[in-house]
Amino acid sequence: MLSAFISAFRTPDLRKKILFTLMIIGLYRLGAQMPSPGVDYAAVQTCLDIAPDDDAGAFGLLNMFTGGALLQLSVFALGVMPYITSSIIMQLLTVVIPRLEQLRKEGQPGQVKITQYTRYLTLGLALLQAASYIALARSGVLFQTTCPDEILPDLSGSEANIPYWMTIVVVVSVMVAGTAMIMWFGEQITERGVGNGMSLLIFASIAAQMPGQFWGLKNSEGWFMFGAIVAVGIAILVAVIFIEQSQRRIPVQYAKKMVGRRAYGGTSTYIPLKVNQAGVIPVIFGSSLLYIPTLFLQLNAGSDSWWTNFIDRYLIDQGSWVYILVYTALIIFFTYFYVSITFKVDDVAENMKKAGGFIPGVRPGKPTATYLQRVLSRLTFPGSLYLATIAILPNLAIIAFGNQQLFAQFPFGGTSVLIMVGVGLESVKQIESQLMQRHYEGFLR
Repeated sequence: MLSAFISAFRTPDLRKKILFTLMIIGLYRLGAQMPSPGVDYAAVQTCLDIAPDDDAGAFGLLNMFTGGALLQLSVFALGVMPYITSSIIMQLLTVVIPRLEQLRKEGQPGQVKITQYTRYLTLGLALLQAASYIALARSGVLFQTTCPDEILPDLSGSEANIPYWMTIVVVVSVMVAGTAMIMWFGEQITERGVGNGMSLLIFASIAAQMPGQFWGLKNSEGWFMFGAIVAVGIAILVAVIFIEQSQRRIPVQYAKKMVGRRAYGGTSTYIPLKVNQAGVIPVIFGSSLLYIPTLFLQLNAGSDSWWTNFIDRYLIDQGSWVYILVYTALIIFFTYFYVSITFKVDDVAENMKKAGGFIPGVRPGKPTATYLQRVLSRLTFPGSLYLATIAILPNLAIIAFGNQQLFAQFPFGGTSVLIMVGVGLESVKQIESQLMQRHYEGFLR
């Protein structure tokens, strides 16, 4: 594997791509630490110091995706979440809007149009989210506490004499511009670098927080517990890599065609159906829905009604079995839902029929679609259980050790490990394919 790294850096064009990718990631992390104009960072730090010492709140997942930039209210505070959200929305709208479905089938020109619509939607969501986060930060909801100082100080009575509304407009505009810059970073990595740009930026955000998590884990639990959790984490990583690589290969035969005196076709290939066909999207959907009751409770602080008591008792505590069961059910549901809209068996069967392909022992057309649907359903069930198991590992750690803080410090469970393993495997495979084109051995050889 070391020789493969050396070969990658010895290849001029591949070395440029890797260094370009690292440069963009460095700029992204720099922007995540760059302060936004108009924000009192002494007040922000004070709020963070008195806030609950965990990431289990309503904005824990969002803060993880931004590498801690959200709670710092930095230039890149919104991170990649507006783009991810708009991409998912466009993917769902493609199923229900015929015009978008037609654009998807047009190939590259249609995909360019869909990408353009996604960018516009990203900026709109960024504007909405920036204004919302600023309002939540001023009220203290973003930090899960009451901030003693004003996050956005009023400068209208100072020597600068800046109207308060202008301060808010500047901060929101800078955050929206930061989101546009992140979009550009991701597209540049995809076109001129190695791997998927947005995925690598998420990878960098999560990886940037892991040293702090490890250090906090060691300080709070001691060396013995630290070593035990690291050993369990390595076993989890091995299991996740194994399942992420697992797939069911459906054999496909293509009939021979005579063109003049020559025979074309007659090749055999396969359709790879992964055990985890949905990726990490179901976990994100499930986490987002479970954050809604938490946000509702924070916005209705002081209420003593039965539903607020129910939410506080069963849907806030990540160590509650009700929370774990609801979380598991949501992940299983969204796994089936997302697979059904992303892998359309009818379209696959129709395309195979048009190309003269067939699955041995299965008639083309509707029987092929029925067969693919049956195989996909059997794969989706263990895949959904796998996603749910990885997602609830931090919750099980709370039950096993009775330590709520361990939820925030456990680095080998939930969304983070799924994203890091998936992005890491995708990037390594892309580098490996380019090495194989130059007759070098790959990383996994």
